[in-house]
Amino acid sequence: MPAVRPRDLYAQRLIERRDAAAALRKRELTISFVRVAVAVIAVILLFVRAWLALIPVALFIALAIVHERIIRARKRLESGAAFYERGIARIDGTWAGRGDRGDEFADDHHPYAADFDLFGNASLFELISLAVTRSGRTRLANWLKSPSMDVSEIRARQSAVSELRENVDLREDLATDAVTVTLDEWASMPRIEITPMERVASIVLPLIAMPIVVLTIPALFALWSFPIWPLIAISAVIGVVTRTMKPRVEQIIAGIERAEPALALLAGMLERLERERFACERLTQLQSRIDHAHVEIERLRKRVALLDARRNQFFMPIAALLMWTPNVAFAIERWRAEHGRSVIDWIDVVAEFEALASLASFAFEHPSFAMPEVTERAPLFDAHELGHPLIPDDRRISNDLRLDDTLRLLIVSGSNMSGKSTMLRSAGIAAVLAMSGAPVCAKSLTISPMAVGASIRIHDSLQENASRFYAEILRIRQVLEMSQRGPLLFLLDEMLAGTNSHDRRIGADAIVRALVERGAVGLVSTHDLALAQIADELAPKAANVHFEDHLEHGNVVFDYRMRPGVVTKSNALALMRSVGIDV
Repeated sequence: MPAVRPRDLYAQRLIERRDAAAALRKRELTISFVRVAVAVIAVILLFVRAWLALIPVALFIALAIVHERIIRARKRLESGAAFYERGIARIDGTWAGRGDRGDEFADDHHPYAADFDLFGNASLFELISLAVTRSGRTRLANWLKSPSMDVSEIRARQSAVSELRENVDLREDLATDAVTVTLDEWASMPRIEITPMERVASIVLPLIAMPIVVLTIPALFALWSFPIWPLIAISAVIGVVTRTMKPRVEQIIAGIERAEPALALLAGMLERLERERFACERLTQLQSRIDHAHVEIERLRKRVALLDARRNQFFMPIAALLMWTPNVAFAIERWRAEHGRSVIDWIDVVAEFEALASLASFAFEHPSFAMPEVTERAPLFDAHELGHPLIPDDRRISNDLRLDDTLRLLIVSGSNMSGKSTMLRSAGIAAVLAMSGAPVCAKSLTISPMAVGASIRIHDSLQENASRFYAEILRIRQVLEMSQRGPLLFLLDEMLAGTNSHDRRIGADAIVRALVERGAVGLVSTHDLALAQIADELAPKAANVHFEDHLEHGNVVFDYRMRPGVVTKSNALALMRSVGIDV
């Protein structure tokens, strides 16, 4: 448990960031007024004593620099305040609809993503993700959709998450120094070829042009006699050569101008990660891959700043004769050719840090959640006080669950709304989080890596011309195929509910037997008590458990506690009566 309650820390820092931002906003306004006054004084002095205007002009420039720094600092503080506001919302359970839904990662054909509410409104991704780069968001989504089966990899992530857990400062900086524009496409673009002759021409022609310009300009003012045709000739040659290179130069410029907004942010992000001191091996290895990366990016940004000089109307004629734009563009392309692959690697490191920081924040904001113990002794899922992380603390009910080589299957019976589906989802989400390197909503969990397959939230599809039953059996086939490839945790809710009792009994028996015989472990929920006989036939590798309810003053009341045995009653009629249906 942390020394300071997460919510108290967030609330304190939120107030600090807001107060500091408000103070800077006042300074910002004051400097704005002063700049206007200095500008007016400069104009007046220009008509009185022109040279005296240099003093307010210099002061105006200095104020502009200070003003810009204050604006950047204020925006960072406001971004920090937003970071803590979102954190408080997650802790208070008011986060749904206010974060990153990750809709683009949803996949109806994934073996469990829709069943466990991984993506979308009020999803697990929305609760966990702090990532703001596309690569970071994708990395976290991939960890949730394809959990690691490698024990050493899971433990390495756990170690990194544990170290980052208390480092709130770093998570705030990573969130506020976010890369909002992707760089990987720019870095991996095919190289734009510049011929050796073009390189030579872009250097030699300006060297020839400059002496001619120096000699020609005084002649224009009749200071001495010098023919103008050499200037016209060299200008024409430069114009022709520049025109031949223009399509490739424009391609270079277009690429860097799209990427440039992210370069400063990426440089700041990398510089922040370089400054940090890490202890665990995973984090130090990641940090070693970005050594002096921000220095290289700053070199590129200086070249981009030189490129911007071409827009100055006074410098434009000289820039044309110096072939300024092609030369700077070629320098930028040389940087990309030299460091493009490194940029992709730097982005990969940032993505990893963002994913780990998201899991660390999830751990910090839920101090009662346990970091699982991952074992190679398969199959094993042993949870104490297992709950669902998307259910608020004040409404969450926990249950114990153990599945192993001795007891592979639990048939879960129970009345409507009693908690069967939630139990299946709780187990599945815990397994996914555990193998992603995250803490789980349980007092403790010991688990061996295994694939996860579920059939809980299955819908018909008009686009695919598939009924719910057909969609369900396709998913079950997918789960059966997964069981042939290695250890599997299967979670099947109301299996084969779309067919008659006779076919359901035969089909369910065949499916469950195949899964158990292949070494898979899991839970199957049902309303059909005939399916409960399957557990008796497969004992001791299978058992029955149930959820139940009772009536209080005519209302159906649930306690959401899992009990051994088969449920002995149904609440269907009571529920129909409770909504006004006369039965």
